[in-house]
Amino acid sequence: MDKLSRYEEQAYALLRMVIGFLFACHGAQKIFGLFGELPGEMPPVLLWSAGLIELIGGTLVAIGLFTRWAAFLSSGCMAVGYFLVHQKNHLLPIVNHGELASIYAWVFLYISTRGDGLWSVGQGRGQAPAVSIDVR
Repeated sequence: MDKLSRYEEQAYALLRMVIGFLFACHGAQKIFGLFGELPGEMPPVLLWSAGLIELIGGTLVAIGLFTRWAAFLSSGCMAVGYFLVHQKNHLLPIVNHGELASIYAWVFLYISTRGDGLWSVGQGRGQAPAVSIDVR
């Protein structure tokens, strides 16, 4: 398994891009009505504020621009969403259907600590430190 560690930076970049893209899709669903039904019984102000954070934050994380701030805000959005919507029904995410909100909150918190990484717009703009990969 030690041989896989040489791909850590590439795996992180793929994680950042995929999570950001999927999160942006949730925002596009809320703002533009794409990809299926709108969430039921959500006040318009929450629908639009969460939708904008998801769409813009997810896009910024996916492309790797202002990643730390976008991921931190997205993490907070998902934590608030979890406690406002899911946690009131039950303590455990598996029971209250809040697994996705919980996973997004924790993954975005991790991304906020790592930053842009490889294959990011921020790295090309000098916002991310250069990454060296030890190829043994």
